[in-house]
Amino acid sequence: MSDPVFTFDVHLDLSMNALEWNRDQRWSLEKIRRWEGHQKDKVDRGTNTVCFPEMRKGSIGLCVATQIGRNSGYFHRLPGWSSPEQAWAQTQGQLAWYREMVDQGEMVQIRTVAELDAHLKLWRESPPCDDGTPYIIKSREKPKSLPIGFILSLEGADSIVTLKHLERSYESGLRALGPAHYGPGIYAHGTDASGPLPPKGKELLKEMERLGIILDVTHLCDECFWDALDCYSGPLWASHQNCRTLAPWNRQFADDQIKAVIERGGVLGMAFDAIMMVPGWVHHKSKPSDYQLKIERICEHIDHICQIAGNAKHVGIGTDLDGGYGTEQTPMDLDSIADLQKIPPLLKARGYSQADIEGIMSQNFVSFLRRTWG
Repeated sequence: MSDPVFTFDVHLDLSMNALEWNRDQRWSLEKIRRWEGHQKDKVDRGTNTVCFPEMRKGSIGLCVATQIGRNSGYFHRLPGWSSPEQAWAQTQGQLAWYREMVDQGEMVQIRTVAELDAHLKLWRESPPCDDGTPYIIKSREKPKSLPIGFILSLEGADSIVTLKHLERSYESGLRALGPAHYGPGIYAHGTDASGPLPPKGKELLKEMERLGIILDVTHLCDECFWDALDCYSGPLWASHQNCRTLAPWNRQFADDQIKAVIERGGVLGMAFDAIMMVPGWVHHKSKPSDYQLKIERICEHIDHICQIAGNAKHVGIGTDLDGGYGTEQTPMDLDSIADLQKIPPLLKARGYSQADIEGIMSQNFVSFLRRTWG
C-alpha cells in the first residue's frame, strides 16, 4: 500500500461538533458512535465521520476550521440566534474551544507563512503511524500527539456586530470569512435566498480587504457572488463548493462562477455532502445507495473544474464532513474522513500526475496561502 498523501481539508466545522453536539474530537470514531447510540436527543446530525484520531490516520494534518453563528430574527424560518450579539457570543465560545485544544497540544493555530511552513515541516518529518496511533514527539517535555494545524474561518458574518468586532476577530487569528450561509443574512444572502449585496456587506468587504482576510465566496447567492467580486479586490477562495453542472442547485457554482474564481487566482474545495454531489437528491428521503454514490463521483467534479481551468491548480478538498449530516449523506465507501486517502489512486487512474494529485490534496490551497500571506 502506498504512503498516504498529506491532505489539507479546507472546511471542517470542528467547534460546532464539539460544542453543539457534544462530540469530544479527541475520542475515537467508535467511541463517539457508541456514546451517541445511547443518546435520545440525536437529531439531524447522522453518524459522525470526523475526529482527531481519524484525521491523523488519514494524514489530514491541516484544515480550515470554522466558527459559525447565524442571526435568525423574529419568526425567521432558519435556526439561529435572536441577535447578532448572541451569535457573537456563540462564536467566541467556539474560539475558546479551539484555544483549549491548542493548550492541550491537539491543535495548533496557523496565522502566517512561517507558522504554515513550520507545521508542514513537522508533519513531513514526523508523520503519524500508519495505523492511526498518534505519533509521539520526543523533543517535547511532555509527549503529545502530532498536532493538527488549523486556519480559523467564519462561516456566515451575522455574528460580526460591528466592524470593530471584525478587527478583534482578525487579532484572534481569523483569516477567512464567508459573508453568508443559508438564507438571507445581515451582510449577504446565501443558499436558497436572493438579492443584491446589502450596503453593510460592501462595508464588510472593504474592511476585510484592508485587514487581508480571505473572502470565502461559498454559499453566496448568485447576485451577491457577482456583487462581491465587483466590490472586493483581495484574495478569495471557495472552501466547499461543487459544480452546478453535475449537481443542479443554487448551492453549487455555475461554470461562469467557477471560471471567475479561477481568473481571480482562487481555489475551489470539493465537498462530500451527497446533496452537492449528485442531481435530484431529496433531503431526508434520498440515500447514497439510491445513486450508488461513491467517492469516485467527487473526481468528476474535480475533472470538471480542471477542464474549465485548463490545469489542476485550482481545485482542492473542502469536505464539510459532519457539517450537519453524517454517513447517511456521504458516499457509500466513506466511513470516516480517513477515507479521503481513496482519492489519490482514483485520480491516478484518471491520468493525473503525482504533482497534480498532491496539488489537489493539499498543495493548491497551501500555495494560495503562501501567495496571500507572503
